Amino acid sequence: MSNFLTGAFDSVRRNARDAARRALPQRCELCAASSGAQLLCADCLQSLPRLGPACPVCALPTASGEVCGHCLSSPPPFDATVAAFTYAFPVDRLLHAFKYHGRLALAEWGASAILGECGRHRAAYTPDRLVALPLAPERQRERGYNQAFEIARAIAQTLRLPLLRKGVDRVRAALPQTALPWGERARNVRDAFACDIDLAGLNVAVVDDVMTTGASLAEFAKTLRKAGAARVQNWVVARTMPPKD
Repeated sequence: MSNFLTGAFDSVRRNARDAARRALPQRCELCAASSGAQLLCADCLQSLPRLGPACPVCALPTASGEVCGHCLSSPPPFDATVAAFTYAFPVDRLLHAFKYHGRLALAEWGASAILGECGRHRAAYTPDRLVALPLAPERQRERGYNQAFEIARAIAQTLRLPLLRKGVDRVRAALPQTALPWGERARNVRDAFACDIDLAGLNVAVVDDVMTTGASLAEFAKTLRKAGAARVQNWVVARTMPPKD
Protein backbone atom coordinates (compact mmCIF):
# COMPACT_ATOMS: atom_id res chain seq x y z
CA MET A 1 0.00 0.00 0.00
CA SER A 2 1.44 3.42 -0.97
CA ASN A 3 2.17 6.04 1.69
CA PHE A 4 -0.62 8.18 0.21
CA LEU A 5 -3.18 5.39 0.45
CA THR A 6 -1.99 4.43 3.93
CA GLY A 7 -2.34 8.03 5.10
CA ALA A 8 -5.78 8.34 3.53
CA PHE A 9 -6.95 5.10 5.14
CA ASP A 10 -5.67 6.22 8.55
CA SER A 11 -7.43 9.56 8.18
CA VAL A 12 -10.77 7.94 7.28
CA ARG A 13 -10.44 5.47 10.16
CA ARG A 14 -9.59 8.24 12.62
CA ASN A 15 -12.56 10.39 11.54
CA ALA A 16 -14.94 7.42 11.80
CA ARG A 17 -13.62 6.54 15.25
CA ASP A 18 -13.99 10.12 16.51
CA ALA A 19 -17.54 10.31 15.18
CA ALA A 20 -18.44 7.04 16.92
CA ARG A 21 -17.07 8.31 20.21
CA ARG A 22 -19.08 11.49 20.02
CA ALA A 23 -22.22 9.51 19.30
CA LEU A 24 -21.52 6.84 21.94
CA PRO A 25 -20.01 8.31 25.14
CA GLN A 26 -17.14 6.30 26.60
CA ARG A 27 -16.77 4.56 29.93
CA CYS A 28 -13.48 5.05 31.73
CA GLU A 29 -11.10 2.13 31.24
CA LEU A 30 -10.29 2.09 34.95
CA CYS A 31 -13.37 3.02 36.96
CA ALA A 32 -16.17 2.66 34.36
CA ALA A 33 -17.43 6.19 35.09
CA SER A 34 -18.62 8.28 32.17
CA SER A 35 -15.62 9.76 30.38
CA GLY A 36 -17.28 11.48 27.43
CA ALA A 37 -15.17 11.03 24.31
CA GLN A 38 -12.06 10.11 26.33
CA LEU A 39 -10.72 6.68 27.27
CA LEU A 40 -10.08 7.70 30.88
CA CYS A 41 -12.08 10.02 33.10
CA ALA A 42 -10.46 13.19 34.43
CA ASP A 43 -10.05 11.80 37.96
CA CYS A 44 -8.30 8.64 36.80
CA LEU A 45 -6.06 10.60 34.46
CA GLN A 46 -5.03 12.81 37.34
CA SER A 47 -4.24 9.81 39.56
CA LEU A 48 -1.79 8.10 37.18
CA PRO A 49 1.75 7.80 38.64
CA ARG A 50 3.77 10.43 36.82
CA LEU A 51 7.53 10.06 36.61
CA GLY A 52 9.26 12.58 38.86
CA PRO A 53 12.68 14.21 38.29
CA ALA A 54 14.71 11.77 36.23
CA CYS A 55 17.90 11.37 34.26
CA PRO A 56 17.23 12.78 30.77
CA VAL A 57 19.21 9.93 29.22
CA CYS A 58 17.78 6.79 30.87
CA ALA A 59 14.73 8.21 32.72
CA LEU A 60 15.64 6.71 36.10
CA PRO A 61 15.02 8.99 39.09
CA THR A 62 17.61 11.63 40.02
CA ALA A 63 17.36 14.36 42.65
CA SER A 64 16.70 17.27 40.31
CA GLY A 65 16.59 15.80 36.82
CA GLU A 66 20.36 15.69 36.29
CA VAL A 67 22.14 12.99 34.28
CA CYS A 68 22.68 9.97 36.53
CA GLY A 69 26.11 8.63 37.46
CA HIS A 70 25.73 5.48 35.39
CA CYS A 71 24.94 7.41 32.19
CA LEU A 72 27.90 9.71 32.85
CA SER A 73 30.36 6.88 33.40
CA SER A 74 28.93 4.45 30.81
CA PRO A 75 26.83 6.39 28.27
CA PRO A 76 24.23 4.19 26.56
CA PRO A 77 23.96 4.11 22.76
CA PHE A 78 20.83 6.30 22.86
CA ASP A 79 20.87 10.03 23.62
CA ALA A 80 17.68 10.56 25.63
CA THR A 81 14.59 8.90 27.03
CA VAL A 82 11.14 10.45 27.42
CA ALA A 83 8.82 8.48 29.73
CA ALA A 84 5.42 9.69 30.87
CA PHE A 85 4.69 7.39 33.81
CA THR A 86 6.19 5.05 36.36
CA TYR A 87 5.26 1.48 35.53
CA ALA A 88 3.03 0.93 38.55
CA PHE A 89 -0.67 0.53 39.28
CA PRO A 90 -2.87 1.44 37.44
CA VAL A 91 -0.61 2.17 34.45
CA ASP A 92 0.53 -1.45 34.48
CA ARG A 93 -3.10 -2.57 34.29
CA LEU A 94 -3.78 -0.32 31.28
CA LEU A 95 -0.68 -1.44 29.41
CA HIS A 96 -1.39 -5.11 30.15
CA ALA A 97 -4.90 -4.74 28.69
CA PHE A 98 -3.44 -2.99 25.64
CA LYS A 99 -0.62 -5.45 25.10
CA TYR A 100 -2.27 -8.77 25.83
CA HIS A 101 -6.03 -8.27 25.58
CA GLY A 102 -6.45 -6.37 22.34
CA ARG A 103 -7.48 -2.98 23.80
CA LEU A 104 -5.97 -1.20 20.81
CA ALA A 105 -7.79 2.05 21.56
CA LEU A 106 -5.32 2.52 24.43
CA ALA A 107 -2.63 3.23 21.83
CA GLU A 108 -4.08 6.74 21.59
CA TRP A 109 -3.82 7.20 25.34
CA GLY A 110 -0.19 6.06 25.23
CA ALA A 111 0.61 8.36 22.32
CA SER A 112 -1.04 11.31 24.04
CA ALA A 113 0.92 10.65 27.25
CA ILE A 114 4.22 10.52 25.37
CA LEU A 115 3.51 13.70 23.43
CA GLY A 116 2.48 15.52 26.58
CA GLU A 117 5.73 14.51 28.25
CA CYS A 118 7.78 15.53 25.21
CA GLY A 119 6.39 19.03 25.63
CA ARG A 120 7.77 19.13 29.18
CA HIS A 121 11.04 17.30 28.58
CA ARG A 122 14.13 19.40 28.03
CA ALA A 123 15.96 16.56 26.26
CA ALA A 124 13.19 15.94 23.72
CA TYR A 125 13.72 17.00 20.13
CA THR A 126 11.65 16.81 16.99
CA PRO A 127 12.86 13.68 15.20
CA ASP A 128 13.23 13.19 11.46
CA ARG A 129 11.82 9.67 11.69
CA LEU A 130 9.74 7.59 14.08
CA VAL A 131 10.18 3.85 14.46
CA ALA A 132 8.50 1.31 16.73
CA LEU A 133 10.66 -1.20 18.56
CA PRO A 134 10.29 -4.31 16.36
CA LEU A 135 8.53 -7.36 17.72
CA ALA A 136 9.65 -10.90 16.96
CA PRO A 137 7.57 -12.21 13.99
CA GLU A 138 6.27 -15.24 15.87
CA ARG A 139 5.23 -13.08 18.81
CA GLN A 140 3.46 -10.65 16.52
CA ARG A 141 1.62 -13.54 14.85
CA GLU A 142 0.46 -14.77 18.25
CA ARG A 143 -0.64 -11.32 19.42
CA GLY A 144 -1.89 -10.05 16.06
CA TYR A 145 -0.21 -6.65 16.39
CA ASN A 146 2.86 -4.83 17.70
CA GLN A 147 1.74 -2.58 20.54
CA ALA A 148 4.73 -0.26 20.02
CA PHE A 149 3.80 0.22 16.37
CA GLU A 150 0.20 1.11 17.28
CA ILE A 151 1.46 3.86 19.61
CA ALA A 152 3.99 5.06 17.04
CA ARG A 153 1.33 5.23 14.34
CA ALA A 154 -0.86 7.48 16.52
CA ILE A 155 2.11 9.75 17.25
CA ALA A 156 3.08 9.91 13.58
CA GLN A 157 -0.45 10.93 12.63
CA THR A 158 -0.45 13.73 15.19
CA LEU A 159 3.02 15.08 14.39
CA ARG A 160 2.83 14.29 10.66
CA LEU A 161 6.20 12.58 10.81
CA PRO A 162 7.45 9.68 8.68
CA LEU A 163 7.03 6.33 10.43
CA LEU A 164 9.44 3.61 9.34
CA ARG A 165 7.41 0.51 8.48
CA LYS A 166 9.85 -1.65 6.52
CA GLY A 167 13.58 -2.23 6.67
CA VAL A 168 13.77 -2.35 10.48
CA ASP A 169 13.24 -5.83 11.88
CA ARG A 170 13.76 -8.18 14.75
CA VAL A 171 15.86 -10.91 13.16
CA ARG A 172 16.63 -13.16 16.09
CA ALA A 173 14.03 -14.66 18.36
CA ALA A 174 14.79 -14.78 22.06
CA LEU A 175 13.16 -15.56 25.36
CA PRO A 176 10.67 -12.90 26.50
CA GLN A 177 12.59 -10.28 28.48
CA THR A 178 10.02 -10.45 31.27
CA ALA A 179 11.04 -14.07 31.92
CA LEU A 180 14.67 -13.17 32.65
CA PRO A 181 16.54 -11.57 35.56
CA TRP A 182 17.56 -7.98 34.89
CA GLY A 183 21.23 -8.89 34.56
CA GLU A 184 20.64 -11.38 31.73
CA ARG A 185 18.50 -9.22 29.47
CA ALA A 186 21.27 -7.49 27.51
CA ARG A 187 22.76 -10.84 26.47
CA ASN A 188 19.31 -12.10 25.47
CA VAL A 189 18.80 -9.37 22.83
CA ARG A 190 22.34 -9.17 21.45
CA ASP A 191 22.28 -8.92 17.63
CA ALA A 192 18.50 -9.24 17.68
CA PHE A 193 17.76 -6.35 15.28
CA ALA A 194 18.58 -5.31 11.73
CA CYS A 195 18.12 -2.09 9.77
CA ASP A 196 18.41 -1.95 5.97
CA ILE A 197 17.51 1.75 5.71
CA ASP A 198 20.08 4.53 5.26
CA LEU A 199 19.59 6.81 8.28
CA ALA A 200 22.70 8.90 7.71
CA GLY A 201 22.53 12.11 9.76
CA LEU A 202 18.92 11.59 10.88
CA ASN A 203 17.40 12.03 14.32
CA VAL A 204 15.29 8.98 15.17
CA ALA A 205 12.75 8.48 17.97
CA VAL A 206 12.10 4.88 19.00
CA VAL A 207 8.62 4.23 20.41
CA ASP A 208 7.79 1.48 22.90
CA ASP A 209 5.25 0.87 25.65
CA VAL A 210 7.52 0.07 28.62
CA MET A 211 11.23 0.53 29.30
CA THR A 212 12.44 -1.90 31.96
CA THR A 213 16.22 -2.38 31.96
CA GLY A 214 16.56 -0.62 28.61
CA ALA A 215 18.44 -3.59 27.15
CA SER A 216 16.23 -3.98 24.07
CA LEU A 217 16.17 -0.24 23.40
CA ALA A 218 19.95 -0.02 23.80
CA GLU A 219 20.54 -2.89 21.38
CA PHE A 220 18.13 -1.36 18.87
CA ALA A 221 19.85 2.02 19.23
CA LYS A 222 23.16 0.35 18.34
CA THR A 223 21.52 -1.02 15.19
CA LEU A 224 20.18 2.40 14.21
CA ARG A 225 23.59 3.98 14.84
CA LYS A 226 25.20 1.44 12.51
CA ALA A 227 22.66 2.53 9.87
CA GLY A 228 23.90 6.11 10.26
CA ALA A 229 21.47 7.67 12.74
CA ALA A 230 23.00 10.80 14.28
CA ARG A 231 20.77 10.79 17.36
CA VAL A 232 18.47 8.20 18.88
CA GLN A 233 16.00 8.80 21.68
CA ASN A 234 13.39 6.59 23.31
CA TRP A 235 9.75 7.62 23.65
CA VAL A 236 8.00 5.27 26.08
CA VAL A 237 4.73 5.33 27.96
CA ALA A 238 6.19 4.02 31.23
CA ARG A 239 9.51 3.41 32.94
CA THR A 240 10.00 0.48 35.31
CA MET A 241 11.89 1.29 38.51
CA PRO A 242 14.84 -0.98 39.33
CA PRO A 243 14.40 -3.55 42.08
CA LYS A 244 15.27 -2.34 45.56
CA ASP A 245 18.40 -3.78 47.09
